[in-house]
Amino acid sequence: MHTQCLIIGSGPAGYTAGLYLSRAGVKATLISGQQVGGQLVDTNEIENFPGFPDGISGYELMEKMKAQTEKFGTEIISGLVTEADFSKRPLVVKTDDNQEITADSVIIATGATAKYTGLAAEKKYLGQGVSACAVCDGFFYRKQDVIVVGGGDTAAGDALYLSNICNKVYVAVRKPYLRASQILQDRMKAASNIEILTETVVTDIFGEDGVEGVTVKYQGKEERNIAVKGYFAAVGRKPQTEVFKPQIKTDDLGYILTDGNSTRTNIEGVFACGDCADPVYRQAVVAAGTGCKAALDVEKFLNL
Repeated sequence: MHTQCLIIGSGPAGYTAGLYLSRAGVKATLISGQQVGGQLVDTNEIENFPGFPDGISGYELMEKMKAQTEKFGTEIISGLVTEADFSKRPLVVKTDDNQEITADSVIIATGATAKYTGLAAEKKYLGQGVSACAVCDGFFYRKQDVIVVGGGDTAAGDALYLSNICNKVYVAVRKPYLRASQILQDRMKAASNIEILTETVVTDIFGEDGVEGVTVKYQGKEERNIAVKGYFAAVGRKPQTEVFKPQIKTDDLGYILTDGNSTRTNIEGVFACGDCADPVYRQAVVAAGTGCKAALDVEKFLNL
């Protein structure tokens, strides 16, 4: 099959790109990827997406975005891109069901997945006290005790953000030192309600109807329980960009590099938006905004 624009990914960025392109009269096809709706479908309640004063579940929000995108003509197909050839025109991608799609332009909106430590309990309590986004979910734990796992800039930033909302913030750091930048370390140490636990590993999470506490081990020996209501994994994120390497330029972490303030990549006719090109903000509303930018860039590229 052939399309004017192939959008790869079905999160806020992908759906927004499809919406804008279809309304502009572009034949747009969106391939949903491994998780229809992206990471947001795992979020129980979202209170910081504009337009929903009473909040909305991640699943419902993405279903509404999908319906709106389809309403204006974007064709949505299921599948996972396994190969891409951007060396010729039209651009070519192949899917896991051996379908070949050619396109005049491509928008990569594959997102990024949060990394966790690997505890089975992280999956068990995901959305019930376990989160990888302090900005998204911190408000639900206001005036309560929480723990952040990690020792880099992400963990430090999350801890500082949560310290303004929560009663007490523990930070479990596997190494005997923090990897975060010195200015963030200084701010953490200056915060009266942040307690840094170095050489500490979370070995379990427990609770009846949600997280009620964690078990930590200090220096591989001493073990104790800490009562917390929220557990925030801050050990990094992985952009879903492997299939596009080495054709598309990325940074050292795998995030796609774009040209200035645009969504253009190093390949003509290929654009990137959302979390796969954003190591900084990582918010649904930001991803949606960059999806709009990508659509407008595509329109210009197609000379519409």
